Amino acid sequence: MIANRRRGEIAAEFDGKPYRLCLTLGALAELEAVYAADDLGALVERFSRGRLSALDIIRVIGAGLRGGGSAISDDEVGAMQSANGAAGFAATVAELLAATFGAAEQAETPPKNP
Repeated sequence: MIANRRRGEIAAEFDGKPYRLCLTLGALAELEAVYAADDLGALVERFSRGRLSALDIIRVIGAGLRGGGSAISDDEVGAMQSANGAAGFAATVAELLAATFGAAEQAETPPKNP
């Protein structure tokens, strides 16, 4: 599975199958609605606390899978398995949020010439 980081996509494997995840604008709107967040800033603040519940992880991965083109419900995500268990799911969420909000891209940007 090829993922384009510049478009905010990541690749992940669940139940031994490759998937593309992307928090598209629609996926972010879905998460705003679920968390009653007024804007993206409130959503970022919620996720930057570093304390995600299992339900948070399911919701973010579900939104990312749907944004990446897979018709998978949150209930289906909750039944999936990751090669690294809960830690694998948490790492996927961290990578997806970094790809979405630019942390990965900033790290890839070469320094400007003086």
